Amino acid sequence: MSTQDLVPSPVGPVDVEQAEAALVERYPRLVRIAYLVLPPALGRNRRVLTAHALVQRSLPRRRVPGPAVPGPRQAEDAVDPGYAYVRGEVLRQALIAGLPLRRLALPRRAQFPPLLPHVWGLRLFPRVGGADELALDQRLSRLSGPGRAAYVLRGLERQGDPEVLRVLAAAGVEDPRAALAEADALEASGEGTDPGRDPAGTEDPAGAGGLERTDGPEHPGGGALLESDEFDPCALQARPTDLMRRRQHVRAAFVAVVALVVCGTLLGLPGDGWGRNGAAAPSYARNPAAEAALDPAAVKRVDPAVWPGATRRDFSVWPARGGLTGDSALLRRALAVWARPGESVRSSATPGTPVGPPMGPPQLLFAGRVDAMRVVLFHDGLRAVRYAEPVEGTAGAALDFARTDAADGVAAAALVASRAGGNVRYLTAPWVRETAVRDLLAPAKEPRALARDAAGVTDPLPTPARSGSCTRWNTLQVGDGEGVRLLTDLGELAPARLLWGPPASPVDATGPEARAAWARTACQLAVARGNGVRSVSAWPFARQPLPEGAGRATWVCTRAETWRGTGSRVLAQFLVPSPGVPAALAARSEGSPACGVRDPRVLAGVLWRAPGGGWFVLAAGGGDVASLETSGGVRGRSDGPLLAVRATAGARADLDGTLRNGTRVAALR
Repeated sequence: MSTQDLVPSPVGPVDVEQAEAALVERYPRLVRIAYLVLPPALGRNRRVLTAHALVQRSLPRRRVPGPAVPGPRQAEDAVDPGYAYVRGEVLRQALIAGLPLRRLALPRRAQFPPLLPHVWGLRLFPRVGGADELALDQRLSRLSGPGRAAYVLRGLERQGDPEVLRVLAAAGVEDPRAALAEADALEASGEGTDPGRDPAGTEDPAGAGGLERTDGPEHPGGGALLESDEFDPCALQARPTDLMRRRQHVRAAFVAVVALVVCGTLLGLPGDGWGRNGAAAPSYARNPAAEAALDPAAVKRVDPAVWPGATRRDFSVWPARGGLTGDSALLRRALAVWARPGESVRSSATPGTPVGPPMGPPQLLFAGRVDAMRVVLFHDGLRAVRYAEPVEGTAGAALDFARTDAADGVAAAALVASRAGGNVRYLTAPWVRETAVRDLLAPAKEPRALARDAAGVTDPLPTPARSGSCTRWNTLQVGDGEGVRLLTDLGELAPARLLWGPPASPVDATGPEARAAWARTACQLAVARGNGVRSVSAWPFARQPLPEGAGRATWVCTRAETWRGTGSRVLAQFLVPSPGVPAALAARSEGSPACGVRDPRVLAGVLWRAPGGGWFVLAAGGGDVASLETSGGVRGRSDGPLLAVRATAGARADLDGTLRNGTRVAALR
């Protein structure tokens, strides 16, 4: 293992919204990591509260920039950058919290008991596990903080040694190798290690992993035990604190509050005391526009007879549907939480979506019971807003924002009404005539009909947005009388439309050729989750004969467009002739105009292994590419948009092209 393995892999750039989406989606996993890394000497109650506090304050205050010069891709680069950043912050704070307080050193924030979250009158601790969990907890208590972090990264996060070293170095560990050695010593004892651990490295069986490849060991560690209830700080038991001491503290606090009220009253009297700040009024008081926006009676309701005769179809002509549209108390709570969400509200927003209160009375799209929740959907011209609360009480309310401006009839065909148990339910537009479920990974399989209730809410279907594997990718197929569309859930309020064809004239991905290509590229859609994606288009920009008569490969460009217009993601993928082999990711870029209407060209290359065992650098560009050239570890040149140069295993090369007008273009990266 070289010293290069200790260099932290680049994470950025990471937006605050992207990090927040990753934190909300993976919150239980992040809290479990913090709980395991924190020293057991803190006690179970304080470890639980500290773990939640560390995760909740791990968001960046502003956008985290990426490195000036991108380094070689590592295996962990497949991890969502937002999750990688938040996980690194959680590890860094948890390691700091385990450091002892020193007399001459300035204390760090993570070393103090958390202010929030805080529970009065109760002690919280995870459920008690069995003898194996207790034994593992005792062994972990004998490790140092970095040793526990290494063991958790290896066992819970399933990372190999190079990735563990890089993550520990990025978290501020002075000697990552010593921490890894502690984890090795614990595993070498024969305890806490899964029997299925495979220490050997793995390689891409297709041999078409791209110009850059990363191979590394895989250490499952004690993952089965680490994922048990013993170490789950989100599933808790409660017991009372010292009742006699609490009674004494309450009396003292009451006396202090009375004294504070008296002092505040005296200081608020006319004069030089703390009076009102001029014309500023309390929040929403005597403000007609703000009061109207929060008045349930002023909410806009569209009549069901409007949309058939409307000149355009979008969210503005959706009628108000659902069995609770007349529940004023529910609408009042939803509007109040929208304007002033409390600390207990789980809130999310797609990147670039403002989360402030409505400028005026919003339009009501839906209010009804879905699964075990009361759900309200609003639209204010710019955003779709979803409020959900449990049927019993209001604890655990959720608020979701999604930007939906300039939506047409297809983009406004559906909104997510509910996510529960790995399933998703959609509220469909009134002009949608039929709904079905189509698995992108099974292109020859006929779609399965999907029933809807009277309000337009579909039956639940498994969502790929939160699946850790890619064995199926269910999409929503809708028919609106003008055509059949495919929509996919990417973890947001508005599903993304799937398209096929050149950037200037894409069509819905429902034809046989489109389904066959999407079956091999669908799993790469995971990189677009949580990015505010409006549509994803794929098209074959080149077809290349392979050396040694191995058939004909296809180069596909996939572009994910966002609602905000920026932050698009572009993928160049390489498809070998075998239909059952998934596409190999050749290049990936964010914010590039390539493969779009402005710049439809794309240039990419891969390192490919022929059936006879020889290695080749293959590259392809659009039809306006006059020549291609490689430099660096592999040198070669070809006239035209295709190139094939013999290389060696693990070779790296730089790829450039020249257009017919003489302009130089670089490969997508």
